[in-house]
Amino acid sequence: MSITPRFLACALAISAAAASQSSFATASTSLPADAPAERTIGQLDQVFAFHDAMPTGVTVTDNGRIFVNYPKWGDDVTFTVGEIREGRVFPYPDAAFNREDPNDPANGLISVQSVVADGKGAVWLLDTAAPGFAAPKAGGAKLVAVDLASNKIIRTLVFPANVMLDGTYVNDMRFDFRVGKEGTVYVTDSSISGPGAIIVMDIASGKAVRRLSGARSTSPDPDFIPVVEGRQALITSGPDGKSKPLTVASDGIALSADGKTLYFCPLSSRHLYSVSTTLLRDPNVSEAQLAEAVKDLGEKGASDGLEADADGAVYAGDYEHNSIRRRLADGSWQTLVHDPRVLWPDTLSIGPDGYLYFIANQLQRQAGFHDGMDLREKPYSLLRVRIDAAPAPTH
Repeated sequence: MSITPRFLACALAISAAAASQSSFATASTSLPADAPAERTIGQLDQVFAFHDAMPTGVTVTDNGRIFVNYPKWGDDVTFTVGEIREGRVFPYPDAAFNREDPNDPANGLISVQSVVADGKGAVWLLDTAAPGFAAPKAGGAKLVAVDLASNKIIRTLVFPANVMLDGTYVNDMRFDFRVGKEGTVYVTDSSISGPGAIIVMDIASGKAVRRLSGARSTSPDPDFIPVVEGRQALITSGPDGKSKPLTVASDGIALSADGKTLYFCPLSSRHLYSVSTTLLRDPNVSEAQLAEAVKDLGEKGASDGLEADADGAVYAGDYEHNSIRRRLADGSWQTLVHDPRVLWPDTLSIGPDGYLYFIANQLQRQAGFHDGMDLREKPYSLLRVRIDAAPAPTH
């Protein structure tokens, strides 16, 4: 077939039209800084900036004193419990007690995971005796009460062997002085290698029991995949060198204002659970009966810390969404804080001033989750948001 000038012109025109349809109409440019973006929620105050080791826990006493703790997870921790005052953090109750006693694990702090003011004039220190999530040192996992008036140690309760497993990692605690001769303390076991549990200890006798050990409510959700800062988080290397998610059992804990309900959650889950404290303390209630009595209150977001106020609300961090949320007494949820600076909200504590205090410590950026590269950016922060509520009473 011969190609005529008219046919060639038509072919060129069609080709040009096709090319124009497949090319971009305009050149792309960088997204402007003022382009619509996700909105923040809540007014945050920074109470303190930490430029040294990474803190996890905070508690605010009824007269406004603030205590924090630093577990030994790899940072250079010179003292594991401190008090914030005069613009600094001072070892508490003193530097000497913040040193492990190799001859007596009960005499001296090893690695403290939580600090809680009890509302009765003492602050309690929860010593895991398990630096780096290692097996707890025998006789070292303990509760230590320090009198706030004298700053002297007034009580040491070593966890008995019957509640301590090889993988036990005591994490957080709540007190109720309305039950028991001298009160009762509830403690979460947030093991990463064994069963989670709620440990119930009688303060007068020091006797303790494991409850809900290995139950679904205290165990990591097998289908849970955390996503933080847009990527799968908490990925570690197993013994075989293969990547796997870190799974953490029961962690956050809160006690209702009347002391009748304990709220708790695994760190590796988005669900909030509750159980009757009467059943939890009753030795005649079997583990099967207790597990059946646990209520799944639905999704709240993935949380590290929990807290409760005097009005019946429960507060939860949401580390996947840089948020703090509140569950009202009717079961509805509110978002109090949503802010990109809330990088891993950890422990929560309600102060006497109507503020909720919490640590933001970038836990998910630790070197162990990023092939040895520490992505944390100092400072870590102690933040607060106004909630106009008082802490739940303990007595």
